[in-house]
Amino acid sequence: AILDTLNYILEDISPFDISSTIKEVQKAFNNLTYTHIPVKKDNTYIGCISETDAHCFDNDKKLSDYQYALEGFFVRKSTNWLDILEAFALHNTNIMPILDDDNHYIGYYELGDIMSLFNNTPFLNEAGAIIVVEKGLNDYSFSEICQIVESNGTRIFGVFVSKIENDKMQATIKIGHTGMNEIVQTFRRYNYTVISNHEEDKFLKDLKERSDYLDKYLNM
Repeated sequence: AILDTLNYILEDISPFDISSTIKEVQKAFNNLTYTHIPVKKDNTYIGCISETDAHCFDNDKKLSDYQYALEGFFVRKSTNWLDILEAFALHNTNIMPILDDDNHYIGYYELGDIMSLFNNTPFLNEAGAIIVVEKGLNDYSFSEICQIVESNGTRIFGVFVSKIENDKMQATIKIGHTGMNEIVQTFRRYNYTVISNHEEDKFLKDLKERSDYLDKYLNM
């Protein structure tokens, strides 16, 4: 998916120089919907200033007076979309600067664009069913989970660990429609607890609701 993300690089925001005034930065935020704006020093990216901070700072001062408050997050052109998505979530931002190997700013990703890549993966948009299974943290293996599904003649679209609690893990598996009952029975035979009740539409709705904590940054 590296090729996919490169098509989403935006270049319409240039980083502010560290010598810029806070007033200039506040004015820029008033015209933008982003949570952060990138900052450079001697043409090298040094971090982002958040909108919250910019509006709290003395507007007669310069960015250089508040360099300690800059947040140094970024990704590279080679970063895959899942790591990009994680970076957005970790830093509560809706803009992600992209740097080349010399740490020069080349543009940014917008959260909405990267979310659309996620929404277009077969995991979310292929017709199929969702199974959630639970087993001891030290007792499960991805190869076993895949083998259980595929030995029943069903295609697997994806699997991820969706919950870890009290030494147990829950895995969420997206499969083709066929052989659901046989797969459920096989999981139970291998001592997995089947958590889901196979209302796949309800589950996908829940999954989308869980990603709403990211969506709220799209609408600021």
